[in-house]
Amino acid sequence: MGRAGSVKSAGQAVSLGVEEEFHLVDLATRRLTPRAAEVLSALEGGEGSFVSELQQTTVETNSAVAEDLDALRGDLIDLRQRLLSTAEGMGIGVIAAGCMPVAAPARITPSARFQRMLADYQVLVREQVICGAQVHVGVEDRDAAANLVDRVSPWLPPLLALSASSPFSARGEDTGYASMRSLIWSRWPTSGSAGVFQSAKAYDATVQDLIASGVISDAGMIYFDVRPSSHVPTLELRVCDACPSVDTVVLIAALFRAIVARELGHIRRGGPSSAVTPALQRAAMWRAARSGLEGELVDLRGPRSVPAGVLVREVLTDLRPELEATASWELTHELCEKALARGSSAARQREVLRQTGRVDDVVDLLVAETAGRPFAPRRSRTAGVRLDGYEPPGFDEAVLPGGAPRASHAAVLEALLGLGTDELRARQAAFARAEADAGVVFRPTDEKSARPYPVDFVPRVITGEEWSRLQGGTAQRARALEAFVRDVYGEATVVRDGVVPAALVHGAPGFRDAGRAPGPDQRRIHVGGFDVVRDGDGRWLVLEDNVRVPSGVAFAIENRRLLRRVFPELAGLGGMLDPDQVPALLRRTLEEAAPPSFRGATPSIALLGSGPDDSAFFEHRLLAGEMSIPSLVPADLVVEDGVVWHAKDRLRFDILYLRMDDQLDKSAGADGVALGPRLVEAVRRGNLTLANALGNGVADDKAVYAYVPKLIEYYLHERPLLEQVPTYHCADAEQRRRVLARAAELVFKPVDGYGGHGVLIGPKASEAELAEQRRLVQSEPTRWIAQDVVGLSTHPTFDGRTFRPRHIDLRIFVYQGSETVVVPAALTRVAPEGTMVVNSSRGGGAKDTWLLT
Repeated sequence: MGRAGSVKSAGQAVSLGVEEEFHLVDLATRRLTPRAAEVLSALEGGEGSFVSELQQTTVETNSAVAEDLDALRGDLIDLRQRLLSTAEGMGIGVIAAGCMPVAAPARITPSARFQRMLADYQVLVREQVICGAQVHVGVEDRDAAANLVDRVSPWLPPLLALSASSPFSARGEDTGYASMRSLIWSRWPTSGSAGVFQSAKAYDATVQDLIASGVISDAGMIYFDVRPSSHVPTLELRVCDACPSVDTVVLIAALFRAIVARELGHIRRGGPSSAVTPALQRAAMWRAARSGLEGELVDLRGPRSVPAGVLVREVLTDLRPELEATASWELTHELCEKALARGSSAARQREVLRQTGRVDDVVDLLVAETAGRPFAPRRSRTAGVRLDGYEPPGFDEAVLPGGAPRASHAAVLEALLGLGTDELRARQAAFARAEADAGVVFRPTDEKSARPYPVDFVPRVITGEEWSRLQGGTAQRARALEAFVRDVYGEATVVRDGVVPAALVHGAPGFRDAGRAPGPDQRRIHVGGFDVVRDGDGRWLVLEDNVRVPSGVAFAIENRRLLRRVFPELAGLGGMLDPDQVPALLRRTLEEAAPPSFRGATPSIALLGSGPDDSAFFEHRLLAGEMSIPSLVPADLVVEDGVVWHAKDRLRFDILYLRMDDQLDKSAGADGVALGPRLVEAVRRGNLTLANALGNGVADDKAVYAYVPKLIEYYLHERPLLEQVPTYHCADAEQRRRVLARAAELVFKPVDGYGGHGVLIGPKASEAELAEQRRLVQSEPTRWIAQDVVGLSTHPTFDGRTFRPRHIDLRIFVYQGSETVVVPAALTRVAPEGTMVVNSSRGGGAKDTWLLT
């Protein structure tokens, strides 16, 4: 293992050493070159510092033992410079990356050991054209090192994510992974988690058993994620890709040393290991290889899924005492923030390939970054645009700090910016005209007439990986809330078992006797709408559940149609789900909700709303038209002997798609008699299905929202897939006391509110408004909940002159019939300037949402 392997322990985890592996490329052809032997023989004074590896296209360097990060960094830079100057003098470039995006035949170093490996492992050796970075940390003795093997494992996924530098296969294809090297490495029989060892003797016995089995031939073929050295008291980290940036290597070394110190302290105090099951550990490592720093990682303390930046910063904060003990906190913190701002090497490589379309430019990028030099592609298909002057208040989903587009939005923003301001203004006007021609209007609260629905033309892009997670989390909530509604109108076992208080259910404003009308096997929530947001860290959170009359899907459908018409340049930029499928999915869901008495082939369906005065009348008209069903008002219906008929043409209806829950009791049928009670009786007799069922408001009550994670575990025996906003119910005396003390920091919502009605945002409220809110909470505590303020993410919108950040949320629609389906359309709602209230009823607008496949 060279110099890095001879780390000497000073009685605690302070000494460090690093091994780095480098690819060699021909600078003329930009292809791997098997000239490691020539480079090594030309290096002077490299005894133990530069060694050969399995492939003749690879050279390894070994640092000296270091006690502090500056010394380690200096030595790593010196080793790189010596290797670079020698190799470049021979026309060879040096690259630190997990994999190379260029094919090369296997050129195995001609040693007896490596040739034997080739004979035994065949394709594993031939495809082992990968490079890693290994970190050694000195410990007290080999017994301690062996004992640490499983204890440090929960900390490893974010270290792999920081290093991720291998997104491409050897054919230059994007694998979809940030670390393809990890997948190649994981095929070896001795890779992954090693197990639990109480002593070096137990560990060595396992190694000897593996050798005796014939699967490996020597101890050097132990490729566990972490392993004790076979001859000195060190623990070696082996999970990381080779890193183009020396600073990334130093950061990983600093964190791993702190992790070892933390776990050594736990051992001395007799603390238990926090290691998880091998299956969960493997899943977390897979996720790190998949996501890098650009996606989500598994926090094994939950387990939970969190943005990579959140987990890396939490790890850094947790390790602060150990970092301060070695006087490395400030440097490690600085390196960490730089790494997160820069993003993974994998993302940078993808961006260069996207800009230029040339794999050779990716090779040039890696050569430059490994040498610590600036890089500019020789030829770019795009301008590498930036949004200068764009300054979001927090996390922006489309633009990085500094103005560069995020990878998900780069193509979109380049296409739009390429049109120029004058053309964008003209297209904006054309978009508004097309919207008016399509009749896309919405009537905000307290306005007498409908007005054009404000739609911004800059589409929001949600990656396939993000959408997959949102699909799983919202479908899970829909299933749990369906089970809850059936239960509370039936045996109410959730109350009997103490999962939720009885007063929370029976005192809920949305609890109605009409909810008992459907039979126990009938579905209640056919259409659900779930509002999710991203916070200041980019973390997805569920903000609200809507299972009464969720609206907005038609606006999502129409937004895409308008964008296609006005901006044909955007049509081919990415594979997207097609929202035009939604009406057919909705019709199928409704047909599957036929009432118990129905015996025909296809049930008769109608949409029931309040007519043109309804704020969402455009949606009613579009959905009814595309499902080929009538759009009716209560005065069109009559109920006779528990059967619902169209008063004029005597068509019987089996299913009413209900879009006026709160108004139904006040509305009269064709005969002038209140319609609501008679529809409930038709449901009770099994002749009618109301979709959604009356009484569902008990499930999207803001107080019940706080219990949804418990409902998921109670009914589904699953852990929640999505987090939600911390919520405090003012009916609880202790929670109410804390809420009143923190009123200026919280958001207040009425438990039965929707559409933004009655919401007070504490940080933006005046003293008089806060005083009034405190009075309301004290006088009617059961009517109010409070939540921590979420710094909603932003997205660029065009204001006629330039792009400005506006706060956004996302409404996801879930249909429940014979199966639970998250529909391929989601509505991004946009807050007006200067506010975080996105609700359409409060003046908010929307934009097209691209759900990538």
